[in-house]
This record gives sequence, C-alpha cells and structure tokens, in this order.
Amino acid sequence: MSSVLLTAPAVEPLSLDEAKAFLRVEHSDDDAVIAALMAGSRIHVESQTRRALITQSWRLAADGWPQDGRLQVLPAPLQALTAARVYDFEGMAHDVDVQAFVLDRGASLLAFAPWALPAPGRVAAGIELDVTVGYGDAAADVPEALRQAIRLLVAHWYDNRGLIAVGQQVAELPATVSALIAPYRMLSL
Repeated sequence: MSSVLLTAPAVEPLSLDEAKAFLRVEHSDDDAVIAALMAGSRIHVESQTRRALITQSWRLAADGWPQDGRLQVLPAPLQALTAARVYDFEGMAHDVDVQAFVLDRGASLLAFAPWALPAPGRVAAGIELDVTVGYGDAAADVPEALRQAIRLLVAHWYDNRGLIAVGQQVAELPATVSALIAPYRMLSL
C-alpha cells in the first residue's frame, strides 16, 4: 500500500522559542536554520516510528481489499477516515460510504466486510482512502518522549551542521534518540 501526504501539519511539535531555549541560543540569526532542523527532526522521528506527530491528512492507495477485512493505517495513530473511493475499469472513481468501516483508533486499523465493498476494476491503486492521522493539533498532544527526541536531534544537527569532508567520520545520532522513540515504533511483519 502506498501513501501520499495531502495536508502537512500546521505546527511543529516544538516552538522556535522552545528549541532556542534548549539550544541556549539567544540571537535570531539562526532562526531559519533552527526551524529547518525542527522540521527535519520531526520528519525523522515520524519516519522511524511510522507515526504522524501532529494532525495530517494522507491518501492511502491499495490494489485490492484485504481478505481478512483489516487494513493497517500508517502513519499512525488513526483519527478519522474522511473518504473512500474505488476505481472501475475505465478509471472512474466511485465513492464508498465511510460508514462501512469500523475505526480501531488504538490499533490504527480499519475493519470492514470485504465482500460488502465493491471490488476495484483498476489493477493497480484501485482503492483510495483519505485518512486523518496524528496525536492532535497542538504540540502538547505529542508524547513528551517524542518531543524530547526532537529536541535532541535538533541539538545534535545544530552542533554538527558543517560539511563532511571525504574520509571524515559522520557524527552518529545520539543513542538516546533511538531509546526515546523505540517504544513508539510501528513494526511491520
């Protein structure tokens, strides 16, 4: 199943002031750099955990309905299913009633009766599901361990932002970042 970001988060899990306080930066010369590091750190944590930290909209595409009637939604956590479409042989989209799905927000899972849904006619990406995911709209909604991982990444990348010459060792990410995000990783089988 593939996924495409439709609506990016409106805020970052840290404010610029929080990041600057953590870095002990008192000037505004590096504000753009710090903001970019904050976004990069959020994206890194999201990709490592397969979770959306702040509310986002995604479009998931699948070739067919799973036979067991269960569809794992990643990134997690699932907030809402906003639209479902099935494409016919001619490539025309047909809406599917979102009431046909049961949302298991805790497991970030959509459950449904596969025999009750129309089969896609298109061979690839015949099903599209639009979902809203994330912990919430505000930075305070994000688990503190993930916010701390972002702080540590911002600090690490801020301190190690120089160009790496050929033959030099690349600074490794702090082990504490991995330890902080480990409980939140969504593993796949």
